[in-house]
Amino acid sequence: MPPLPPARLTRAQRRAARELESGRRGKVIGPFVPALRSPELMSRLQRLGEYLRYDNVLGRRLTELAVLLTARSWTQQFEWALHVSIATEEGVPHAVIEAIAAGRRPRALPAQDAAVYDVFVELRDTQAVSDPTYARAVAELGEAGVIDLIGVIGYYSTLAMIMNVARTPLPPGYTPQLPPLEK
Repeated sequence: MPPLPPARLTRAQRRAARELESGRRGKVIGPFVPALRSPELMSRLQRLGEYLRYDNVLGRRLTELAVLLTARSWTQQFEWALHVSIATEEGVPHAVIEAIAAGRRPRALPAQDAAVYDVFVELRDTQAVSDPTYARAVAELGEAGVIDLIGVIGYYSTLAMIMNVARTPLPPGYTPQLPPLEK
């Protein structure tokens, strides 16, 4: 789904694009290119995403860890390409990023990172989280943190599905970094 020509945008699409462009993202890129075809969804989605990416209670480092886990799970190259550098800037170690890219559990995760990882993996693999994993996550992240983590995973899964269906190309200058995962 290529970008829509500006002259062909409906009033609702122009309004949604202006809203997104006036926010922290600054332009319609990545998942918002295909999402603009449903301007009301895009508008609501990007407002949710602004909270989840920039302002949720987990903080930026744990959020970026969850984004990378989600991008890896969906083999979403665009999201991975953009968020690896952000995760690095936020303090996610290179060895952790490499392990996630390879589909492995990173070694020696701090307790909060382990809570994010364990919730993500259980939720992905079983569509639920066990009582012990939930209790550890609440102890490390708080109840609001667990809910925001689930929100981050769900939001970035939605973006990954949109981009995978739309076959969103990588940004200029990037090459695919994620090999297919074994099933």
